[in-house]
Amino acid sequence: MAPKPLKKKNGRPPPIDKLMKPAIGIGLALLAYQFFKGIGAEIPRVNTEDELELREVLFGEAATGKSYAVLCHPEVSTIPISSVFQDASNDGGAPAEFRVLDCGYVLPSSEMSIADRFKLDLKSRPTIFVSGAVGGPKQVPTKNLKTGAMLVKFLRAKLGLTAAKIETTQDLRSKCLDKDMCGLLLKGAKKAPNYLKDAMNNLLKEYPTVSFASIDSSVLYAKNLEEYLPELESSQPRFVVFKKVSGSTEAGGDRLISSIAAIPTNGVSYGQMSNLVANVVNKSQELTKLTSLPVIKTRTKKLEQEERAKRDRKNNRQQEKDHPVSGSSSFEANDGSREGRKLERERRRAEHRETNNVREKTPEEIAEIERLRRQRMEEEAAKWNMAPDDLPEGGDPFMGEDMEYEDSTTSDDDDEEDVIDLD
Repeated sequence: MAPKPLKKKNGRPPPIDKLMKPAIGIGLALLAYQFFKGIGAEIPRVNTEDELELREVLFGEAATGKSYAVLCHPEVSTIPISSVFQDASNDGGAPAEFRVLDCGYVLPSSEMSIADRFKLDLKSRPTIFVSGAVGGPKQVPTKNLKTGAMLVKFLRAKLGLTAAKIETTQDLRSKCLDKDMCGLLLKGAKKAPNYLKDAMNNLLKEYPTVSFASIDSSVLYAKNLEEYLPELESSQPRFVVFKKVSGSTEAGGDRLISSIAAIPTNGVSYGQMSNLVANVVNKSQELTKLTSLPVIKTRTKKLEQEERAKRDRKNNRQQEKDHPVSGSSSFEANDGSREGRKLERERRRAEHRETNNVREKTPEEIAEIERLRRQRMEEEAAKWNMAPDDLPEGGDPFMGEDMEYEDSTTSDDDDEEDVIDLD
């Protein structure tokens, strides 16, 4: 006989009164934590009576280099500030100073409220804008205001200090050359090492008034620029600072003219880059004026060969300038080009002067030699010119000496004598 299955006994639920007390305690603890956290991180309010502070927040006129995230909130309102704005402020990861401002305040200069002056939509809640070093107030889109984390992400993308990425000639001119001062990092590979990223981040923080950009020089080639830099070797990075001389890229403006200062070696460090930027800022660095603006092209072997030829010609000219070629030494610069032939003529002229002890004549000596030459020419011309006394009177034909001419006609008798009788 099979045993009967045992019936499972349903367990009794725990009493509710025993769970209520722990749940209430946990809830109160969380509320207290958020309360004290909000008190400890109270967001300062902008004093609208202080014109300097107001202009710094709105326009960044104090030149502190700070950016601001501002919440529009009336001073007399009893409504608490936005939890999204408070959470973003408590996060601490946004590169901005958080402030609260009464956007209904009327500006004395324009007799318009801050919201009307900068076209802020107060119906969009919460109303948050960014300002300061990035320029005038710009309202944050509503889609980025759902949570504090989303607001922090937007502020990092909008205000984060990053080097501009250069891929085209237009990028180079608008993001770097058109700035008053710009540091360009020519990476030797697509992915930069961590030490290089840290160096650029430090430069961005150290020099907020200087623009920075980067380009992948392993793929792209900066024509009219790389001939002034050390040649690319073993994917080593290079660094150069541009300083605008005059002009702009705007249509109808003057031609953009720029100058450069570069680190003369391959491989760069934060110390080298920082010192170069500081010297350019302090105007203690010697700059080289560019004859033509750089143009971004795809790196090819042909462009590299052209660059190498330019480097060789530049080095030859510098060597000839620093160490003039002596007469006994061989001459290797004459490659058949116009410059080579000119250098060959100068070398032979210098050799002739050195061999024959010829010195340069002064302008006075040259003038005296010319005067004597003209005098000799006049004397020689006088010997060959016909004097006026020897000329015949006007109208009379010129007759030479009388000469006797034999009559070419012969008589018939002479002709007969010359005939030979063959009979």
